Amino acid sequence: MRVAEEVLAAQADGRAVVALESTILAHGLPPGRNRKVATAIEDAVRAAGAVPATIAVLDGQIRVGLTAAELDRVCAPDAELAKLSARDLGPAIALNRDGATTIASTSVIAYASGIPVFGTGGLGGVHLPAPGEVKAWDVSADLEVLATTPVTVVCSGVKSVLDIGATIEVLETRSVPVIGYRTNSFPAFYRRESRFPVPWRVDTPEEAAAVVAAHRTQGPGSGLLLANPIPTANEMDRALHDRLLAEGMAKVASEDVRGGDVTPVLLEHFHTASDGVSLDANEALVLSNVALAAEVAVVLTRL
Repeated sequence: MRVAEEVLAAQADGRAVVALESTILAHGLPPGRNRKVATAIEDAVRAAGAVPATIAVLDGQIRVGLTAAELDRVCAPDAELAKLSARDLGPAIALNRDGATTIASTSVIAYASGIPVFGTGGLGGVHLPAPGEVKAWDVSADLEVLATTPVTVVCSGVKSVLDIGATIEVLETRSVPVIGYRTNSFPAFYRRESRFPVPWRVDTPEEAAAVVAAHRTQGPGSGLLLANPIPTANEMDRALHDRLLAEGMAKVASEDVRGGDVTPVLLEHFHTASDGVSLDANEALVLSNVALAAEVAVVLTRL
C-alpha cells in the first residue's frame, strides 16, 4: 500500500482525511465528465477543511490518495480498470492489475490506512427480484463489509434500483446504525425519501460526529451509515424515476443480466434514457455527501 504524503502529513498533524472511491470515476460517469467530477469531489472535501484520499489499485499496488496524473489514468477514455470489491483486492494485487475500488473495498482500505470517514454516492444493497422471480439472492458485499469494518460511510441511502426495505433489514440484522442527516426518511439516491423511516436522526455535523465517536468506543465494531438526501434542487422527478426503473428492470430480465452487472446496466439505462438528468443528480449528491463527510471528519478530529 502506498499512502500519499499529503494524507500521511494530515494524519500526523491530527487533521481530517476523507476516503473517496474510484469506481464512480472509472465506471459510473462518462469519460471527460468523470475527470471534472474527480476534481470537484476533491475540491469539495478541501473546502470543508479535510484532505481527500481517493483510492484505487494501480499496477497491483493499493494507492491511498491519487496524484493528478493518477486521476487522469483512472478517468481516461481507454482505461481498463477492473471493478474491485473487497474480495478482488488480493487477485488484483497478485496479478499486477489496475482496478477501481467499490464501497466495500474502499472501506476496507480506508480502515487499514487509518481513515475513519468515507464519502460516496449510494450504498449497494439487496437487489430487487427480476420480473418473474420470487426472490433476489444478490446482496452487495457493501453490507457485509460495513457490518465488520468500523468506517463511517456518508451516502444518499441506497440506489433506488435496489430493494430498500430488505437492505435496511440486513443493516439492522448486522448491527449497523443508520442515521438520517436532517431527514426522518431513508433516502433513495435519486429521490430524497423512501417509504422507510430512519431509526435515528441528526441535524448538524457535530451531532453526527458525536454519534460516530460513541459508536466507535461503545458499539459492536461495525461501521455506521450516515444517510444524506440528495439536494432538493437535484431530486429526480418521481414519474421519470419510476418509468426508468421499470424499463431498466425489464432490460435486465430480457438480457439475463446477473450479479455485479445488474446495477451498472440499470444505472446506464438511467443515464442514457433521462437525457442527462440522472448524471446531474448523481454528481450533485456525491458532492453533497463528500462535503458532509469532510465536515463530520473535521469535528471528529476535535473529539
